[in-house]
Amino acid sequence: MERTVGGSKCADLLNSYERTISKNRKAQESEDMKMDLYEKILAGEEKLSLVGLGYVGMPIAVAFARKIKVIGYDLNAEKIKLYQSGVDPTNEVGDDVIRQTEVEFTADETKLREAKFHIVAVPTPVNDDHTPDLTPVEGASRILGRNLTKGSVVVFESTVYPGVTEEVCVPILEKESGLVCGKDFKIGYSPERINPGDKVHRLETITKIVSGMDEETLDTVAKVYELVVEAGVYRAESIQVAEAAKVIENSQRDINIAFMNELSIIFNKMGIDTQSVLKAAGTKWNFLKFYPGLVGGHCIGVDPYYLTYRAEQMGYHSQIILSGRRINDDMGKYVAENIVKNLIRADIAVKHAKVAILGFTFKENCPDTRNTKVIDIVKELREYGIEPVLVDQTADRAEAKRLYGVELQDMSAVKDVDALVIAVCHKEFEGLDQAAIESFFNPTNGKKVLIDVKGILNRKEWTRDDCLYWRL
Repeated sequence: MERTVGGSKCADLLNSYERTISKNRKAQESEDMKMDLYEKILAGEEKLSLVGLGYVGMPIAVAFARKIKVIGYDLNAEKIKLYQSGVDPTNEVGDDVIRQTEVEFTADETKLREAKFHIVAVPTPVNDDHTPDLTPVEGASRILGRNLTKGSVVVFESTVYPGVTEEVCVPILEKESGLVCGKDFKIGYSPERINPGDKVHRLETITKIVSGMDEETLDTVAKVYELVVEAGVYRAESIQVAEAAKVIENSQRDINIAFMNELSIIFNKMGIDTQSVLKAAGTKWNFLKFYPGLVGGHCIGVDPYYLTYRAEQMGYHSQIILSGRRINDDMGKYVAENIVKNLIRADIAVKHAKVAILGFTFKENCPDTRNTKVIDIVKELREYGIEPVLVDQTADRAEAKRLYGVELQDMSAVKDVDALVIAVCHKEFEGLDQAAIESFFNPTNGKKVLIDVKGILNRKEWTRDDCLYWRL
């Protein structure tokens, strides 16, 4: 009887010991996960991965590769081949940098298993009805989920409405990986602030917002980004705060530009030059210096719809944000209408008029044509029987053909035109002098129609009897 009791006591002690060992092991695994990842990355024992190597992801990968081991993944195998051959199709860092970088470019998703810190930087566009298209970020989450390992930290950079990271991305990661968020892997959010084509405001020089699902994750995310962000990081209170901060940045800018565009419409009716008014008003210390223009791209022209979509889910219909969007979305049509009006004033037949448009990208000195508003000018001119000549040597021609079905021409195609439209301020267009511009026009026309959308020319040089000059 005593032996049985003793045996029972021994069994209880053994079970208690095993439970303690198991508990300590789990605690150690958790401690390793939250405390050692940064040190291991710094020591080269663990790698960082970039999922999505476009205008945002690629510069991030290159920046980190100067400090740590980086895997750069994109499902576009053709793009990967370009990077591997030392070609930068985005023009963001240049071919020389791509040739010298230590980034391991790959289209093989299984290589992601070699990394423990993952940054997702894929686009978040909108559908035709202006609702968020989360397909890219969902697809990236599935790919990453299939290759996620225990102890990883996943940081999303894609611009989304508050809640997407935790409510949309996490469930996909868990389903695909079989892992549990918070236990097997952690998540964070750090909104991208890279400005495509901008050589001044870069990843290194812009304060980086960072967030994490808990304090330990936030600390790891902050330390990793501090490796490359010279301007420092700002630790947001939560993931949703960081998501919201990003989406309002571009919404605010969109609204301010919409105000300028509305002023342009008003002053145009009054016969007053908008830029002259803005120049005068800008002498006051607190006047915000925004200018009218076409608002496209994958940020300012898109992000406000993410915020208003989420607001409507909560039962609130936006008034100011959507009003600004409507104004900016209509500016391409407004420009086209003024092209036609000036052709009529010049006594030039509208139908089949030869109109050349210089610039097709969504912004200057950047090859990206996604969500360009120049296409709105083209579509509206077609309604009047005009098929414009499109010239843009900076643009990604293959992308323009694929997305819009247009053929971009060289400057040699710009001759004997009835109207010239400078739509984008590429460097090569800013460098055009008066004689060069005059040589593009049909010499038999009594008047030249010159549309300077962004106002890069000297208005006084073109305010004369033989020219109808117009700008926003």
